[in-house]
Amino acid sequence: MKLEVYNINGKNLGRKVELPDSVFGLELNEKHDHVVYLAVKKYLAAQRQGTHKTKGRSEIKGSTKKIKKQKGTGTARAGSIKNPLFRGGGRTFGPVPRDYSIQLNKKVKKLARKSALSSKAQEGGIIVVEDFTFDTPQTKSYLSLLSSLKQGDNDLTDTKSLLVLDAPEFIVAPQKPQLPARPRGAKKRAAFAEAMKTYSSQLNQYKEEQKTYLDSLDDHMDKIEKGYENIVLSSRNLKNASVADAKTLNVYQILNANCLVVSESAVNRLAEMLS
Repeated sequence: MKLEVYNINGKNLGRKVELPDSVFGLELNEKHDHVVYLAVKKYLAAQRQGTHKTKGRSEIKGSTKKIKKQKGTGTARAGSIKNPLFRGGGRTFGPVPRDYSIQLNKKVKKLARKSALSSKAQEGGIIVVEDFTFDTPQTKSYLSLLSSLKQGDNDLTDTKSLLVLDAPEFIVAPQKPQLPARPRGAKKRAAFAEAMKTYSSQLNQYKEEQKTYLDSLDDHMDKIEKGYENIVLSSRNLKNASVADAKTLNVYQILNANCLVVSESAVNRLAEMLS
């Protein structure tokens, strides 16, 4: 499947991008519907906090003395003021903190995402735009983007849309090598000296990597801010607009949007992850 590529002003750039059939062109059946259902169920279950709690009779503060004699009162016997039948007593089989999350196999999760993307592609709910950035977070800029893009005869201003970007990955700081432990025996001094030589060379390499990391950090953070954070902040005040990273895109986000606006780099990222 091939789709036209547009810029943020809605102009057709005259080129097409290939959407791989292995990701966007599946022939859907009941099996695909079921894995999509499981993926949505997993997402919604993970949103539940599970912090609900009521006190049982063993957790209620109160006397443990038998409140009345066993016989001769003309009423039912009772041994504790914390009885669940009494007001202020413990609750029987009340909710306790629990984890609602469920697990799915990797292949099931991958198939669910491909099924959701294929469904959107068949409905004509995918628009491809060239990669862009915002110098500053501004809602007006994002509104201009939505008003320029069209799905059918209508623009995306009043349509629930999801912009999928390939956000830059954070660069990982180098890890400092661990100092070898000093041995206790005289016979192990030679081995310790060799370990210290290795440690010294690793430490020099670490210092070089640390310097390179610190020098590139500011430029990388500026790239992340312009490439992703400014766009996210620009869409935050809009009710029907949201932004997602292609690396963490889930099935619920895909199905919850009427239209997916996908950047060219995000198309490549999805094809690389899911093919």
